[in-house]
Amino acid sequence: MSVDVFIDTNVLIYQLDSADRRKHAIADRIVSDAVATESACISFQVVQECLNTVLRKAEIRLDIAAAKAYLDTVLSPLYTVNASLALYQRSLELQERFRFSYYDALIVAAALEGGCKHLLSEDLQHGQRIEGLRIENPFRK
Repeated sequence: MSVDVFIDTNVLIYQLDSADRRKHAIADRIVSDAVATESACISFQVVQECLNTVLRKAEIRLDIAAAKAYLDTVLSPLYTVNASLALYQRSLELQERFRFSYYDALIVAAALEGGCKHLLSEDLQHGQRIEGLRIENPFRK
């Protein structure tokens, strides 16, 4: 299934963390709309990073029951891009070509694998285009 938008981990974390109200409101709208309309996706990496962050960081710490509920209601419906050897190969090619960190290259590769046209992340260069994918920082003022 191809969707238009890939959501990076930081968007999900801002949805859970209301310390920055502006970013929280933006993230909440993005994630809520994505789940309701099935218009976005995430990868195995985003699921892992999100759960690790919410279980370990005190500012947004969730207990196991709350983490399971978030997994069931938000992460699971968005989760469509799985690990594969082809994905790892593509991430290595992207890392070499664009000089990304390995994990950033893996996010970009997953967004491309999902057939997305937009990658929402504050961790990459806003406006950069890669093979038909546009990186967008939804929190940019």
